[in-house]
Amino acid sequence: MKKTVALQGFSLSKNIAFTALFAALCAVGTIVLVIPLPYGYFNAGDIFVLLSAWCLGPFYGPLAAGVGSALADLWSGYALYAPATLFIKALDALTAYYIWYLCKTLIKKNSLDVLPRLFSAILGEAVMVVGYFLFESVLYGFAGGALALVGNTLQGVTCAAFAVLLVALLYPIKSVQKLFPKLNAK
Repeated sequence: MKKTVALQGFSLSKNIAFTALFAALCAVGTIVLVIPLPYGYFNAGDIFVLLSAWCLGPFYGPLAAGVGSALADLWSGYALYAPATLFIKALDALTAYYIWYLCKTLIKKNSLDVLPRLFSAILGEAVMVVGYFLFESVLYGFAGGALALVGNTLQGVTCAAFAVLLVALLYPIKSVQKLFPKLNAK
């Protein structure tokens, strides 16, 4: 299997297992830690969307982020959002991965890894905010889409900060680095 599809040294079954695990984390983070808003809801699922990108790479990360977040919409009664969520969260994760990877090629010191993660988290979450703005503008008109900007931006900023903090806490743990080689990319 190509390196872009399989995690370094992982079998297909391990890739599928970790993808399912992160999809479940995205779903649970979206469903459990939730605050309803007039159009949608504020949730902590984007923490795991970003972690799935950084831990699983450009194929399995977006797959886990999109599927897990879309399932959360289905289970939470927001089925109308599920197809858009599948696309938006996958694109969020894909953007976060590639921006982080590009920045890591420029900033090679592991001690400065927080900078590429923070920058990639902000841009990934910006994709989420714009994606939902466009989708909700179609559903509710421009004013409805604009109203949702505040909640989605707050969710994006909060989740980006927590994701960067969480990966900074996990990063030094050797067993975590062995489980998720993408955490230790050079």
